[in-house]
Amino acid sequence: MARRIDINRIIQSQFVSDLPLIIAGCAIAAFATDAFMIPNGLAAGGLTGLATIIAELGRRVGISLPVGLQTIIMNALLLLVVVRSGGLKYVVQTVTGFVLFGFFTDLFAPPVLQVSHSDLMLSALWGGIISGIGYGLVFRCGANTGGSDTIGQIIARKSSLPVGATVMAIDVAVCAASAPVFSLTNALYAALAMVVMGYVVDAVVDGGNSQRAAFIISDAYEDIEHDILHAMDRGCTRLMAQGSWTKKDRPVLFFVLSRREVSIIKTVVYEHDANAMLIITDVNEAIGYGFKSIG
Repeated sequence: MARRIDINRIIQSQFVSDLPLIIAGCAIAAFATDAFMIPNGLAAGGLTGLATIIAELGRRVGISLPVGLQTIIMNALLLLVVVRSGGLKYVVQTVTGFVLFGFFTDLFAPPVLQVSHSDLMLSALWGGIISGIGYGLVFRCGANTGGSDTIGQIIARKSSLPVGATVMAIDVAVCAASAPVFSLTNALYAALAMVVMGYVVDAVVDGGNSQRAAFIISDAYEDIEHDILHAMDRGCTRLMAQGSWTKKDRPVLFFVLSRREVSIIKTVVYEHDANAMLIITDVNEAIGYGFKSIG
């Protein structure tokens, strides 16, 4: 009888073991928000950006509206709409993320906001980099901080719009909405911070991987395969395929390589068959022989 794996137990165990990293990520992102974003009026998308705008409007009429508390309340209200489709796991991970982020944002605000800033470019870049590291750590652990992702799910459910494009549109709209409150310059720098943040988040979540996957179609597949296995010391798999035009059966070679080996495989393929078809694509993560261990 096949051995059954308790997936729920594994998920719970991973969440508990990843909790310190989630806390650290939320603290880092909150620090960047307090140190670089809020003092300079950089509303870099999402609910945090919206809360920054509301906090500034409240300050002008003498009302204190803490950004962290605002994000917690807004996320909690949004979560009630999507909780049915997310399940318990989604709720726990999301609530943990946005509560910790909101808590740290208001906790760090008094001492951090006293630091003066004059260069919007540096604030946008460092705010995007540091907050990207924080958010990346949270996302890498499978948690999230709610925000525009939750709004995107709600809109996508009631329309045919894709979640990714909807989230991007929301973030751009928040940046644009900050222009009348702060200035057009601030809005443009906020957009810059948002772009930098996105790149850093991807780098942290992917773990800095630089692997590529190669598909090779060639009549000289045996010679190419030999060089991959013995000269490059990489594992290789034959995928059986048939040419649509020739109706001829022949294997497609598939293997994963590092970025610096791309030029090597191009040379190997060209030397054996100048007419071969070589397809190279990005790989987010490679686990196994020649790469990192699954442990």
